[in-house]
Amino acid sequence: MIYGEKGVGLIEVLVALLVLAIGVLGFVVLQARAVEATGESAKRVQAMNIARDIAERIRANRDGWAEYKTQFATTAKQKDGSKDCLGTASTDFCTEAELADYDAREVEKYAASLGMNLSIQQCQKNRASDFDRQCVYIAWNDTTASNSATDSDTACTKGTTYQTKSNCLIMEIYQ
Repeated sequence: MIYGEKGVGLIEVLVALLVLAIGVLGFVVLQARAVEATGESAKRVQAMNIARDIAERIRANRDGWAEYKTQFATTAKQKDGSKDCLGTASTDFCTEAELADYDAREVEKYAASLGMNLSIQQCQKNRASDFDRQCVYIAWNDTTASNSATDSDTACTKGTTYQTKSNCLIMEIYQ
C-alpha cells in the first residue's frame, strides 16, 4: 500500500453516503409535494360536492330562486333559520323562502365544518342573453368566496380572472 492512499476508502464511503443522502432528500421532497397535492385534490372534490348540492337544492326549489340569491349574496347568512324543513309535520309545509333559508343554513354549516366559505354572485361578463346566470363560489384556506375589483389576494377572482394564490372553485348555475 502506498503511503498517500491511507483513508481513501473512507472518503469513498463518505462520498457515497453524501450522494445517497441527496437522493433520499429529493425523494422526501417529492413525497411531501404528493401529499400536498392529494390534500388539495380532496378539497376540490369537497368543494365540487358542495356546489352540486347547492345547484340541486335550487333545482328542487325553483320558486325560491330569489331567496337563494339573497341568502348566499356574500356569504351564507340565514335571516331566520327557525324552521326545520326536514322535520316539519305534513300539515306544516315550508314555503319556498323557508326552504331556501333551511337549505342555505344546512349547506353553510356543512361547508364550515370543512373549513370552507361560499357565496352566490352574478357571474362576470354576464350578458343580457345569459338570463340569470349566477356563479357559486366555494373557497378554503385564506381565500374568501368573492370577486374583487381590487388587487385583494384573498378573493377568488378579480374581474374575469382567477387570483393566482386563491384556493377556490367556481361553478355556474342557471335558473
